[in-house]
Amino acid sequence: MAGVNLAETGRIAARLGFERCAVGFDWAAFVAHRQRYIDAIHAGYRERIDALGIDWVAAAGRFVDAGRIAAGDRTLEAPQIVVATGSRPQRPAFADGVGIDSDGFFALRQQPRRVAIVGNGYVAVELAGVLHALGSEVHLLIRGNRLLGSFDEEIARRLAGLYQADGIAIEAGFDTVGASMQEGEARIVAADGRELRTDTLIWAIGRRPDTRSLDLTAAGVACDAQGRIVVDDRQRTGVPGIHAVGDVTTAPALTPVAIAAGRALADRLFGGRPECRLDADDVPSVIFSHPPLGSVGLTEAAARERHGDAAVKVYSTAFRPMLTALAGGEARSFIKLVCVGEDERIVGLHVLGLGADELLQGFAVAVKMGARKADFDATIAIHPTSAEEIVLIE
Repeated sequence: MAGVNLAETGRIAARLGFERCAVGFDWAAFVAHRQRYIDAIHAGYRERIDALGIDWVAAAGRFVDAGRIAAGDRTLEAPQIVVATGSRPQRPAFADGVGIDSDGFFALRQQPRRVAIVGNGYVAVELAGVLHALGSEVHLLIRGNRLLGSFDEEIARRLAGLYQADGIAIEAGFDTVGASMQEGEARIVAADGRELRTDTLIWAIGRRPDTRSLDLTAAGVACDAQGRIVVDDRQRTGVPGIHAVGDVTTAPALTPVAIAAGRALADRLFGGRPECRLDADDVPSVIFSHPPLGSVGLTEAAARERHGDAAVKVYSTAFRPMLTALAGGEARSFIKLVCVGEDERIVGLHVLGLGADELLQGFAVAVKMGARKADFDATIAIHPTSAEEIVLIE
């Protein structure tokens, strides 16, 4: 995302007279910088683990029974065991080695000229925005008729409109049933007979819990139909002493959620806080699309289903950010408030546009605290910002 922001800033700067800012993009050089950054993060974690005296075992773990883990040539025993193996990308059975997934994207050493991305979720949407902004021809193949099914429908459709206006081809109703390599090109086939040929094919059709090597049945740990470990609101499985956190469970698949769950678990088991638990209500999330889309709380549809149509009132506004207007752009940002009851308690906030990722965090606190529309109305705006539109919305 950082590379995309720099590229877009350069283009805007060029339109505003800073001609020298319109520079090319060296994919390989950026990948090298990214890898150095990642390596530094990994080194920092290893140093911290060593400093704390934690025993690091570089081997896949497998349950022997409910109290023992086999890892390499060792068998480890503990009264408390935590499973936090995350998730891995899914690939269709018919792919047979054709195309790459999101892991493969990070292994690319040169920029794809033409790319097809299969999927409509956050990974597909983010990769489409990144690759297009850096200059690739992008086709986004979606089985249904909309992006981001778990997000507010109106804001997701506005993002799709921005993508299409910017040149990303969104192929709706493209139910991919076949893929093959022919003469160095990927050939993708839909159920209705449509075909697409491209240089690079990326599968972004979802993720599944990474429990391949764990042998959960040996410990008696139950999973749901999607293979996710079933836990309660305190990360406990049905087996005493075995816990699970993160994407391997049914919790929202977000890194901060996993971190919060792990902290609550540690506080409960070892910090003298037996009632500590993860509160998964009103979790803010951002799609790092181009521009970013942020959401906290209920969608309009969910609010109407939960509280009834009569109790729900929606406020929305669309506007051109100042920088976009200065550069002669037409793309509009969009903000939507979903309120409930006579006191108009804000139960959902959805933002699409420049800075959505940064401004949402502060407003998420207000939503979590139960803010009312009147509280936003009483807050003085900071001008000129996009965030001011949230407290000025009528």
